[in-house]
Amino acid sequence: MLALLGFLMILVFMILIMTGRLSAMIALIIVPVVFALLGGFGREMGPMALEGIKSVAPTGIMILFAILFFGILIDAGVFDPIINTILKLVKGDPVKIAIGTAVLALFISLDGDGTTTYMITISAMLPLYKRIGMKSLTLAGIAVSASGVMNLLPWGGPTARVMTALNLEMSDVFTPVIPSMIGGVLFVLFMAYFLGRKERKRIGVVELDYGVVAQEVAATTEDIHLKRPKLIVFNYALTIILLVALIMELLPTTVLFMFGFAIVITINYPKMSDQKERVANYADNALSVVSMVFAAGIFTGILSGTEMVDAMANSMIKHIPDAMGSHFAVITAVISAPFTFFMSNDAFYYGVLPLLAKAGAAYGIDPAMIGRASLFGLPVHLLSPLVPSTYLLVGMVGEDFGKLQRAFLKWACGSTAVLILVALVLGIIPL
Repeated sequence: MLALLGFLMILVFMILIMTGRLSAMIALIIVPVVFALLGGFGREMGPMALEGIKSVAPTGIMILFAILFFGILIDAGVFDPIINTILKLVKGDPVKIAIGTAVLALFISLDGDGTTTYMITISAMLPLYKRIGMKSLTLAGIAVSASGVMNLLPWGGPTARVMTALNLEMSDVFTPVIPSMIGGVLFVLFMAYFLGRKERKRIGVVELDYGVVAQEVAATTEDIHLKRPKLIVFNYALTIILLVALIMELLPTTVLFMFGFAIVITINYPKMSDQKERVANYADNALSVVSMVFAAGIFTGILSGTEMVDAMANSMIKHIPDAMGSHFAVITAVISAPFTFFMSNDAFYYGVLPLLAKAGAAYGIDPAMIGRASLFGLPVHLLSPLVPSTYLLVGMVGEDFGKLQRAFLKWACGSTAVLILVALVLGIIPL
C-alpha cells in the first residue's frame, strides 16, 4: 500500500509540473502533504516536513551565497579581461573563435547559472560570429555544451538537488566527480575545435579589425559604473582562494561562500546603498532557487518519514534481475540522460533518485555512488524542452530550438559518455 501511494505521489508530482498545472515549488509542498494525509500520517506530517527542511538548510544557504558571490564578481567586471583577451587572440580564424567561445562559456559557467552564461557569452561573441559569417547555431551549441558540463558544480542546481535528496555532503558527491568534469571540459574543447574546422573549411580565415568588434561588444555592455578594474587582481585572487578552499574543504561550503560574499561585496561596493542595490539585483534569482530547495525538504522529509521511499525501493528491487544489481550505478548513469531529458530536474532528483539510491543500497552500492552517477546525464538535460534557459539561448542567437537539438544532441550524448567513462576508469562509480 505504501509503495503504491508513493508511486502515485511521484506520478502526480511529475504530471503537475510537466503539464504546467503547478510550479515545481508549489507541487513540492502540496503534493506530499496531500498524500501524507491520504496515508493517515496527518499527526506525524509536521515533524517529518520539519526534519526534511532542517536537512536541506545548509545546501539552501550555500546556494544563496554562491549566487550572490558570483553575481558580484560579474558586476565588478571580473570576466571582462577574459572576454577582451579572447577577442584579441581569436582574430578571424573560425577554429580559434570556436575554441575561444568554449573557453569563455566554461569560465562564465563557474557561477552555475545557465542564463548568465548564455547572456554574457552570446553578447560577447555573436557580433564576431556575424561579422565573419560563422553559424550562430554553432555559437549556441558550444555555449549549451559548456554549460552542460559545468552545471555539475555544487551551486549549479543538479548537484545541490542530489545532496538535498540524499542528504549528502559536497565531499560525497561533487569532489569525487571533478576528474569526470575535467574530461567533459576537454570533450567540449575538442567539439569546439571540430566545429571550428568545419566552419574554417566553409568560410576560410577572415581578416578582422579587432577594434570594430570590441566596440560592438562594448555597446552591448550595461552598467559600466559597476565595473571595478582596479580591483581585478584582488577579485581573481579571492576567487581562486575560495575555489581551492572549497575543494580542500578547509571550512564547510556554506561558511566559505558566506565569508567570500561578505569580503567581495565589502571591498568592491563599500557604500551601503550600493550593497543593497547589488543584493536586490540578484534577489529574484536567489529566492527562486533557494525556496525550491526548502520546498524540496518537505517533499523528501515526508517521502522518507512515511517510509514510502523504502516501500517503493523494495518494490523496484523485485523487478531487477540479480545479475544487473551490481551494475546499478552504471545503469543510473545511463538512464539519467533520457530521464532528465523527458522530465525536469526536480522530478528526477527529488522523485526518482531516492528510489534508485534505495534500490542500489540493497545491492551494497553506496547512495553517494548513485548520486554521482545521476549527474552524468546533465549535458543531455540542457537540450530538453523543459529547460527555460535554453529557450533564452536560441532566442538570443535567432535559431530554432529543434535545430539546436538535432545538431547537438549527439554531442551532448558524447559528453555524457565521456563523463561516465572517466568515472568508471577512475573508480568514481563502480562498474
